Amino acid sequence: MSRSPIQNSSTNTASKSQAASLRRLRQISHLLDNAIPIPGTKYRIGLDPILGLIPGGGDLIGSVFAGYVVFKSAQMGVPQETLVKMATNIVFDTLAGTVPVAGDLLDVAWKANVKNIELLDAHLGSPEPVGKKADWLFVVALLLGLMLIVGGVIFLSVMFFGWVFKALTGG
Repeated sequence: MSRSPIQNSSTNTASKSQAASLRRLRQISHLLDNAIPIPGTKYRIGLDPILGLIPGGGDLIGSVFAGYVVFKSAQMGVPQETLVKMATNIVFDTLAGTVPVAGDLLDVAWKANVKNIELLDAHLGSPEPVGKKADWLFVVALLLGLMLIVGGVIFLSVMFFGWVFKALTGG
């Protein structure tokens, strides 16, 4: 039995909307992790490690964009387990970024946003739904927890470097 034109139209509109969202998320991921080629190499970096050089606020800005990717992924029906993996990638990226020099180098190599897009692609390419679709209470709790962790890490790193600066300058 064939679908009515109304069903085909709404399904087509939903798939176009999802394709547009996926395209936007890939652009954000590319901008954050791969936008800038390193001359003479095949390697690329993005704005995320550059933003991470800004004390405190840089990691927060990168995490907001990464959190948006998680939020849109939840809207696309990504299961809870995958959303937790995505959030873990962001937390690891933020924690690693707080370590001077070594953290910035790890931030260049880790590419949490690319990993999260790969997780989203794996979900969308799966022939059968895997795992329980996340409910909105879970998504809100996950994103709030993510922002609390990121904010806490940033706060503690700023406090620590302030303390080191005072100790070195005798203030």
